[in-house]
Amino acid sequence: MARGTAVAFLLLAAVTLAAGANSPPARRPPARRPDDAMAPYTIGLWGDLPYSVDQATIGMPHLIADMNAAKLAFTVMDGDLKQGSNSPCDDGLYNRSLAYFNALDAPAAFTPGDNDWVDCDRANNGGYNSLERLDYERKVFFSGPYTLGKTKLKQEVQMDALCPGYSATKPYPLVPCVENRRWMYGGVMYMTVNVQGSCNNLCDTNPDPEEYAGRNAANIAWLNSTFAAAKQGGAVAVMIISQGNPGWDGADGTRTLRRDPKTLGFLPPRVGANNTSTCGDDTSSADGFQSWLLAVRAATIGFGGKPVVYVHGDSHYFRVDKPLQDKNGARVQYFTRVETPGDNAQTGNNDVTWLKVHVDPRSREVFAYSPQVVVANVANYTNHH
Repeated sequence: MARGTAVAFLLLAAVTLAAGANSPPARRPPARRPDDAMAPYTIGLWGDLPYSVDQATIGMPHLIADMNAAKLAFTVMDGDLKQGSNSPCDDGLYNRSLAYFNALDAPAAFTPGDNDWVDCDRANNGGYNSLERLDYERKVFFSGPYTLGKTKLKQEVQMDALCPGYSATKPYPLVPCVENRRWMYGGVMYMTVNVQGSCNNLCDTNPDPEEYAGRNAANIAWLNSTFAAAKQGGAVAVMIISQGNPGWDGADGTRTLRRDPKTLGFLPPRVGANNTSTCGDDTSSADGFQSWLLAVRAATIGFGGKPVVYVHGDSHYFRVDKPLQDKNGARVQYFTRVETPGDNAQTGNNDVTWLKVHVDPRSREVFAYSPQVVVANVANYTNHH
């Protein structure tokens, strides 16, 4: 079963690429809103998958079938189409991933992850040029103003030429940031933005400050214009979706350094016995997130007390919490961080799951979260060695 399904996905990828990844569907119109524009609906969030052959050929088909059975308004994948190391960033990766998206019945939105492009310059990933891989992703997944999926949803695209594009020499040409998108659905403004792990492309194999600076400025401009559009359109909430875990406060050292929640800059390293620093507290690491987080905080506080949700992956640890504080240390109660569950390849397909979000635009909190166990992917648990 798994082998046949995998072959079907590969064939679907080839057909879809030939037809154009983002062209409007031939036989289906763009997905329609409910007759009642403020009626409740559900969406699906997922990311950091697949990270192994088993997950690609067994876990992913089960995941897709589970999401299709849920009759979702749309889905969003928050990046990382594969594991970060020892997995080539060849063209086949993106074509296979396209087949996953286009096997989903609902419109399928996507934002890239660092494993998809930033980390592709690692020798064990093929030693590609990271920006060349991002430009290839832009062609495969973002060639037009529609989502992926069997049905399509039209999106607004950041078409200003603000993002660095691939060139063998510097300075880089500036190209549209076509991966940055937004759409209003059921009274909520949704936004995807290219914010990455690996220090937002400021660390790892080949740090690239020029690329980071251009993309970061474009991201902040997209954030601000999205909140302006949300206000103008009367949105009841905003959901931001990106890949990297930027770190939020002193408790969140997963995949990033701990931050001072007031300044959103790095906290000083914790010093242990014999003046040794705690693992993960090396503040010599570049900070690719502080200016972005300050912009997110300003936009959130300026949104008049309406809910703002920040969705990311990266750390492979499911959580829903409220880590954002203002500059005086008061917790911003109408801001929620959601981290989607992700890979743990050591347990096979056990963590190939997704998050259902119930959206009720008429409710005070707007969003409610329901982790989905994909029964066919659950491991055979044991309590002994």
